[in-house]
Amino acid sequence: MNSSKKEVIKFAKMLNDKKLSALRSGNISLRYKNGFLITPSGQKYSSLKEKDIVYINLNGEYDENQKPSSEWRFHQDIYNSKKNAKAIVHSHSTNATALSTHNKKIPSFHYMVALAGGTDIKCAKYATYGTRELSKNILKALTNRSACLIANHGQIAFGRNLADAFELAEEVDNLAKQYIKSLVLGRPKLLSLNQMKKVLSKSKTYKRD
Repeated sequence: MNSSKKEVIKFAKMLNDKKLSALRSGNISLRYKNGFLITPSGQKYSSLKEKDIVYINLNGEYDENQKPSSEWRFHQDIYNSKKNAKAIVHSHSTNATALSTHNKKIPSFHYMVALAGGTDIKCAKYATYGTRELSKNILKALTNRSACLIANHGQIAFGRNLADAFELAEEVDNLAKQYIKSLVLGRPKLLSLNQMKKVLSKSKTYKRD
């Protein structure tokens, strides 16, 4: 039994259970050896078995008899560019996706935005799924951050393990929901740069248990 593959399956099923993504949308990966393990393409999470989880090395090579998620390229690029990324959760969560269709970032309307590492949560520009262009757009939006929205697509979050990345993805969707509701009332008052810098300083020692 491969415990790492079991963990990928566990959190892939949680995408459905926690309503972060429906059926087979979104994907999960975990840094493993000289590469990463990732969910397969087009398969419902409820039916996943260990043999379905695909290993891809950091050069993008994998067993041609397997079919990894069509989004594997941005997982590869994140692992190659961010050494602190140990696990990645990509979802089409309702609120983050709704906000992304307006190409809107989540600004400093709430101090919890700092949990993603910056004074806002940016929205990566749209590009066709599975392309290197999309990877480049995502990496730009993830500069000094561990989560971002993806225009007309969804969101992505990474962390020190799958539990950490998954919780951040949940928080991003919750923040998106709160921001959408705040916009209904008009333009929300944003925290200043100085106020957010103080929060960012404190959040370095903040643990999501």
